[in-house]
Amino acid sequence: MRYGQGVALVLAAGTLWSLMGLGLRQIEAASVWQILFWRSVGMVPVLLAFVWWTSGGQPLRQIRQVGLAGAIGGFGLVFAFAGAIYAIQTTTIANAVFLFTASPFVAAILGWIILGEKVRPWTWAAIALAVFGMYLMVREGLALGALAGNIAALLSAVGFGAFSVALRWGKVGEMLPVSMLGGVFSVLVAGAVLAARGEPVVASAWDMGVSLTIGALILALGMVMYTLGSKVIPAAELTLLSLIEVLLGPLWVFLALGETASTATFVGGGVLLVAVALNAVMGTRAQLATGVAKAPRPVNE
Repeated sequence: MRYGQGVALVLAAGTLWSLMGLGLRQIEAASVWQILFWRSVGMVPVLLAFVWWTSGGQPLRQIRQVGLAGAIGGFGLVFAFAGAIYAIQTTTIANAVFLFTASPFVAAILGWIILGEKVRPWTWAAIALAVFGMYLMVREGLALGALAGNIAALLSAVGFGAFSVALRWGKVGEMLPVSMLGGVFSVLVAGAVLAARGEPVVASAWDMGVSLTIGALILALGMVMYTLGSKVIPAAELTLLSLIEVLLGPLWVFLALGETASTATFVGGGVLLVAVALNAVMGTRAQLATGVAKAPRPVNE
């Protein structure tokens, strides 16, 4: 695959993912756990089919190869998925998607604490800048009564950060089997929570249909394209390309539903995006200086 084709696939994946918030806004009455259950039910078969194809008809062998690290990463995705759904339901799409971009910084800090990976000075500077941007947004959420949604978005970022660190810890080369495990674990966890709360698994036909469509077309298909494209794109550049999701997400809900966010959200989100871009650009410069292009490992949803 050529570099340009990889870029096109990653941009297409980000554009698909940017529709997530608009899709979840179509849910009428289903709870977070019902949405998580049915979205994961839609996601798993698509990812399993792709794993089957790439493994030459032996998906179980590829799934077993991810080991304990892959299983831990899959559980990290449960928190990431559930937090994202709750955040999108309880705060503005702009708030949610801006805060999701904190995941690379969470991964850097967790990697430093757990794996002893060195955090470069520019990354620390970007983290400090990102924290300031997030503070502006979360502070506004407190005033608007959307603090729970903002915290859920940050917990989602932590889940994706844990997913990324687990892959590095276990030196897991394939992301899709781990993502598929995340979907399976999400079905099991969501089903158990619904049973414990005495809530039915079955929602309305409309809500189940929307959730299944989001899982199969938006989330899973985007994951497949992102994974294919990421194989020929350095990680730092991948981070920049994936920002299209953040830029387009608020635009779709504004055009379709008239939903907008406050000035503080866009100021804080802008600061956070600058921090992400700074880290990515400096990472690219470092790769060019050393002549090493590390294989990227996607962190996005």
